[in-house]
Amino acid sequence: MNYRKKWNETKKSSRRSKPKKLFGDDHSIFVKKAVPVSIQEYKPKHLFTDFGLHKSLLNCIYDHGFTQPSPIQDKTIPHILKGEDIIGLANTGTGKTAAFLLPLIHKAIRNIRTKKNFSTLIVAPTRELAIQINDELQKLTTPSMRIFSTTCVGGSSMKRQIVRLEKYPNHFVIGTPGRLVDLVHKKKLKLSEAKHVVLDEVDRMLDMGFIDDITFLIDQLATQRQSLFFSATMDKKLEPISDSFLKNPVKVVIKSNSASDNVDQSVVKIFGTNTKIRALQDLLEDDRFKKVLIFTATKIQTDRLKQDLCDKGYNAECIHSDKDLRERRQALESFKKDQCRILVATDVAARGLDVDDISHVINYDLPNNYDDYIHRIGRTGRAGKTGIALTFIQI
Repeated sequence: MNYRKKWNETKKSSRRSKPKKLFGDDHSIFVKKAVPVSIQEYKPKHLFTDFGLHKSLLNCIYDHGFTQPSPIQDKTIPHILKGEDIIGLANTGTGKTAAFLLPLIHKAIRNIRTKKNFSTLIVAPTRELAIQINDELQKLTTPSMRIFSTTCVGGSSMKRQIVRLEKYPNHFVIGTPGRLVDLVHKKKLKLSEAKHVVLDEVDRMLDMGFIDDITFLIDQLATQRQSLFFSATMDKKLEPISDSFLKNPVKVVIKSNSASDNVDQSVVKIFGTNTKIRALQDLLEDDRFKKVLIFTATKIQTDRLKQDLCDKGYNAECIHSDKDLRERRQALESFKKDQCRILVATDVAARGLDVDDISHVINYDLPNNYDDYIHRIGRTGRAGKTGIALTFIQI
């Protein structure tokens, strides 16, 4: 197909235009005061009752604490209910997940008596995001709805996923590109049965090198389908995918402040014989460091720093790509529920990590590029609050 050639050309050009490297003696790039942002209350065009959603779904919406649609929900749900394709440009934390789940759950309830086993495919870049989407799905449904889903991600048993795919009438299959490709190759997942397809955080999937997997998955889809495409940004590298994936899409753009606007950014200079672990320990003795996310460069460094902190009496957990799914979930849940105060992570946590009230992000090791830096520090200073980001610099 023609878009394959276009994707290959895009891949080559994206290799030539790498993000800005962090190097040299100028550390001003890491220093910036938070900009006070006044949040104006959004006045939606619709109420949830205006969408014509199933009564049991409306009850779940209100039980979940939603009072009115967020901007992305207000502007996309009517189009999704009509069956139109969507390009939704919105950051994490804007209500994007519910924006596509609510109308798709409504459609599943409406068609629940059909014998078709597979209706909606949702593709996400990371295990954590796929699991978060499924958790949101569970919160917005009840057992009486008889809606089934399977999360297909690496790091957990493929055999169990296959059993669930074969045993239940899965209305939602939520997965990461690599595992979905494996299941298709094993003939355990037939993507042509998906009537609705969501690609979530497409920009992140390309950054992680999933373009070939996405190409393969799109090739397996039925021609007659509804396609929803969500990303934080829309640049040239995404155009080949959107062009091949969507038909006459409605474009919805939700403008939001930069992830770093609400973040006080500064550096911690490490001089001479002083060590980073000693400097980190000095910071953690301050009671203001209530919930701390620490980024390291490698998986080995992540394990080592977590162990060093535990040896010094701190309650810390860690996550990286070599941890299996159970370990990653336990560490994240512990951090979310304030059972541990410190989470040490590689850039696997730089995007798609939805944790409230992180007081500090510490760049223990420098990120690979400025884009990764912005995504790292965007884990704090959320929901109108001011966060703090500190970057360690060895002098």
